[in-house]
Amino acid sequence: MAKGKAKSGRLSVFKGREARLNRAIFHILALKGPLTIYDIHKEVKKQRGLKNTRYANVNKRVRSLEESGYIKKIGIKKTKAGFEASIYELRDKAFLVMLLNSMSWEDLVVRVNDVTASVILGTFIGAIEYRSEP
Repeated sequence: MAKGKAKSGRLSVFKGREARLNRAIFHILALKGPLTIYDIHKEVKKQRGLKNTRYANVNKRVRSLEESGYIKKIGIKKTKAGFEASIYELRDKAFLVMLLNSMSWEDLVVRVNDVTASVILGTFIGAIEYRSEP
């Protein structure tokens, strides 16, 4: 292995100042299903340690997660005030990072059989080849 810092096992979406709020948004959408930013904010405020979270911060996080490809806009809902609010849900990529964050690579390797390992390996190789194309 080359000299220098070893790569951390944590995924970038769960690092830094935004990590706690990202994790909360992922869990809320995973448990409750598609929601508007306002509904996500209401649920975030119920969580311990996030009671004073502002709507603007949740709004910024949701839009950033959408831009990063972790959540997607699936529709529009008419609000009581007469405005239109976008409805968001998790993408498969978000479920994958939640799963990878909840277990170690060692756990994954120990649990899979040869067939599953082949599928995972093929998927990783395909993803690497896809990213390297011009």
